[in-house]
Amino acid sequence: MTTFTFLGTGSSSQVPVYNCDCPACQRARSDESWVRRPCSAMLENTHGKWLIDSGLMDLTTRFAPHELKGILQTHYHADHAQGLLHLRWGVGLKIPVYGPIDEVGFADLYKNSGILDFQPGFSPFDTQRFPDFSVMAIPLQHSKPTVGYLISTFAGENLAYLTDTCGLADDVMQFLSALPLKYAIVDCSYPPATQPRNHNDLTQALAILAQLSPEQGFLTHIDHRVDAYLMEYPEALPPDVYLAKDGMQLVL
Repeated sequence: MTTFTFLGTGSSSQVPVYNCDCPACQRARSDESWVRRPCSAMLENTHGKWLIDSGLMDLTTRFAPHELKGILQTHYHADHAQGLLHLRWGVGLKIPVYGPIDEVGFADLYKNSGILDFQPGFSPFDTQRFPDFSVMAIPLQHSKPTVGYLISTFAGENLAYLTDTCGLADDVMQFLSALPLKYAIVDCSYPPATQPRNHNDLTQALAILAQLSPEQGFLTHIDHRVDAYLMEYPEALPPDVYLAKDGMQLVL
């Protein structure tokens, strides 16, 4: 069995937003279950743990030495990569890091990589096999080279993790919609009636999920404005679509 855990479900500003008194930020201050940390996730099975994005700043205390078997970067924006700046200075081990082809990367990580063992970048639809599951790089539409991941267990369960994208390209949509997806997790950074850029608004996100038709759909990379909108209009979410929350687990 492989479990997928949402470690963080927030946009770059996270929730609560500093000095914001909107209903969503007030709720998160009074109820920690609504706090949204940098968007990231973890895959875990009996062989170890694999991190998806590394924006959390507590990686060196969150993961014991040698239990972290690899890191899957969707891209190298700060809110998805800043935790690597500290983690790299560990000693006595190497952690493979997979991600898109990006010559720039983030800060000086390529130059001073420390224990981070950066692997050749994924081309679109490249696949990497791990114990009990595989990941396929799904090209996304963002302001920096970005991939999502199709996670497939050897038992035939599929999860699509598609954060930091504004819509999906036709070939990506055609490919994913032909698959039986147990879960699809989609970026939703804006409420509707906006002009989205680099990220989906709620209307786009729900349209993507409707076309992919997973057994269950989840929204992530959630901004405080999305939370506030859905507090006012909870009926905007279809019955099979859920707001992801930090700590939520899915079983593959």
